Amino acid sequence: MKEKSAASVLSKPRWMKISASVVAALLLFLIVLGMFWSPMPKMFWVNEFVDEGRHVVGYSSANTLIRVAETLLDKRGGYLTNDRMPPGLWLDNMPNWEKGVLTQVRDLSRVIRNDYSRSQSQSQEDPDLVLAVEKFFSESNSWFFPPTERRYREGIEAMYSYQGRLTGAAQPDAQFYARADNLREWLAEVEKRLGSMSRRLGNSVATNVINEELAGDPSAEAAQTQPDTVNVRTPWLELDDVFFEARGTAWALLHFFRAAEFDFSQVLADKNAEASVRQIVRELEASLDPMRFPMVLNGGGYGLTANHSLVMANYLARANAAVINLRELLDQG
Repeated sequence: MKEKSAASVLSKPRWMKISASVVAALLLFLIVLGMFWSPMPKMFWVNEFVDEGRHVVGYSSANTLIRVAETLLDKRGGYLTNDRMPPGLWLDNMPNWEKGVLTQVRDLSRVIRNDYSRSQSQSQEDPDLVLAVEKFFSESNSWFFPPTERRYREGIEAMYSYQGRLTGAAQPDAQFYARADNLREWLAEVEKRLGSMSRRLGNSVATNVINEELAGDPSAEAAQTQPDTVNVRTPWLELDDVFFEARGTAWALLHFFRAAEFDFSQVLADKNAEASVRQIVRELEASLDPMRFPMVLNGGGYGLTANHSLVMANYLARANAAVINLRELLDQG
């Protein structure tokens, strides 16, 4: 009886060791899998011609929008923002990257629907683009009934339908009007996004700023009392969130500006604005250089360590300045 009791006591530590080994192995596997899913997707080259070698105005923008949206869903690990299981559950860098890309997909799809595809304000909306915008603006973190991926793929299918009609592969024909005023509409959206993102990145070191909400208009009023200074410091745990959202924004915009170079080539040539687009592309490319450190550093302005947020803010601010310059060129007669 004593021998049996001693055997049972000895068996418990062995069972616990096996369980601990299995848990450790599973945890290690999930960590490695999370690292495999985390790198930013590679950039791709924008298509200028359809399969028959024909140049179709608008094809580059429509096709690039489709490929960027597909990359959002088909990259390593798939779409992670709505994951409810590890390792996607605890990954935050890639979901914030996805947020930046998705914002640009939504902005461009809305501009194509409202401006690029219509000759004037009373023109009828393209039904495929109406559906695509509706799907792309679906909830980004839904995982059940229906999952976000399904809605976004429906949006991609609608863009494929528009692209086929645009190139003449399907009927009725679709339109894309590459005009200076249409391009300005999209650039206005880009200017706001880059300006906001640059400010948020700069808040990695700022403590408070002077309140400028009512500046420039002596008769302006606000519903609530406005403080003289506003605390804008980004919390330490959110620094990498803002940084990777900015990387996603830059990644998507880089492809969309390359597409605009093809579709609006005549407009840019007439305004002698090609150099401005090339400058925007160069700044966005520089902002996507590989990081040399495994985490986002937040060193002081003149300290010993780098501040990745400020470096990113510098590139996006320079790109935004080039966007503003491009809009001014397009405004000129």
